[in-house]
Amino acid sequence: MLSKTEPSSSPDLSRRLDKLTSILDVAKAMSAERDLDLLLPLILYEASKVVEADRCSLFVLDRERNELWSKVAQGSKSEIRLPVGSGIAGQVAETGQVLNLPDAYADERFNSSFDTLSGYRTQSILCVPMRDANGDVTGVIQALNKVNGTPFDAEDEELLLALGAQAAGAIENALLHEEINRLFEGFVSASVVAIESRDPSTAGHSGRVADLTVAMARALEHVYTGPYANTRFTAMEMQELRYASLLHDFGKVGVREPVLVKAEKLYPHEMEGLRSRFQLARRDIQLQSYRRRIAAAKLRGTQALAEIEAEEEERLAQELARLDEVLDFVLTCNRPTVLAQGNFERLNSELRHLTFRDAFEQEQPLLLEHEIQSLSIAKGTLSPEERREIESHVEHTFRFLSQIPWTRTLRRVPEIAYAHHEKLDGSGYPRAIPEPTIPVQSRMMSISDIYDALTASDRPYKKAVPHQLALSILEREASSGQLDIELFRIFIEAEIPRRALKDFRK
Repeated sequence: MLSKTEPSSSPDLSRRLDKLTSILDVAKAMSAERDLDLLLPLILYEASKVVEADRCSLFVLDRERNELWSKVAQGSKSEIRLPVGSGIAGQVAETGQVLNLPDAYADERFNSSFDTLSGYRTQSILCVPMRDANGDVTGVIQALNKVNGTPFDAEDEELLLALGAQAAGAIENALLHEEINRLFEGFVSASVVAIESRDPSTAGHSGRVADLTVAMARALEHVYTGPYANTRFTAMEMQELRYASLLHDFGKVGVREPVLVKAEKLYPHEMEGLRSRFQLARRDIQLQSYRRRIAAAKLRGTQALAEIEAEEEERLAQELARLDEVLDFVLTCNRPTVLAQGNFERLNSELRHLTFRDAFEQEQPLLLEHEIQSLSIAKGTLSPEERREIESHVEHTFRFLSQIPWTRTLRRVPEIAYAHHEKLDGSGYPRAIPEPTIPVQSRMMSISDIYDALTASDRPYKKAVPHQLALSILEREASSGQLDIELFRIFIEAEIPRRALKDFRK
């Protein structure tokens, strides 16, 4: 036989079960959320619903500063900080005890200044500690003004404590996630500094490539036709892409610095040796001229000295002018330019055979064999061996990045960076992989990398290319099947350089 009170308690039991179910549901949601800015409002919303409060606030304990801080409090738009032990929340954080005040203004610990500033009238307060798995207080949840006007009761305390325990674990995980992100950010920033310290003339390149590539990825969100229709990247995939772009050149730390910053075809010490030989050749020409004058004077007599002097001065001037012209030609060959067809033939036919006599009267070549080979480089400043060494930076990058214990959401960073010099027609390096195996992230990075390399401010080994000319060069590569022509179209139509780079180069 049922008692008279049992039927009336059934709705209360049902309401309690609903609240407990709600706590379990929000616990699942909180455990999956890693963004603190999204997690804290979720906790406050559920806390208000569970204890039927008008407003709630949540404070996290900052142990280093012995303060409570709140990024979000219902009714407040600014961050709040207060010392542990101060006010209701501070007392709960310090003691770990629940405070349930039916009349806030009757308790001397209550700080009414917030009410004064906000125009809100606090009546009842329920403030409970949030404890982690070890039982340590990690923060507090504070509920204000039960909506039916009654004080908060023991059930509210129990429910809010249960929610606080779940929230504490979720907040700890979110804070740990933020710390890991800051750790990765610090590591990436330090790595970029290490890259750019090897070649200061490329300072900013990694950051600009990352900005351009991420801007292209965002532009894909507005593409609804073609091969990249509905291609979307999550926030974590964007972070993965950014890290891969920032670190794509890290392997350059494994390339010899003289090769990495080689501005001309001959290294400075090689050019110094070459100039020394030209100086010796100049003195040899002058010495031979004086010897001829003495020999001619002996043969023709002193009465012909004036005539001999005039003849030799003219011949000496011609021979020195020819030597100077050869040096000027060599200096022209030494610059990283593509010379007219046939000019390099002069190095191998005519100049290869030029000699001079040293101080020991031994005949020496004016140009050494390896100098002729270096000066004959048709494009850029690097020999085939040096170019292979530069290209090896991609392998170094992949090996380095593969050693890092990336999180599950960032595990493709090495793979994306590895393919940024691959070409769709299989002519890229280091693996010459076919088109289907090149990730779309790497394809975007390739376009960004080439664009910035072309338009970056003058470097010792190249001049900056104007924006429109850079686009023309990229268009030729896309049309020839080396770059992704559809991504290049998006790069143009979305005006990626203008949107991504504040210091857009015209």
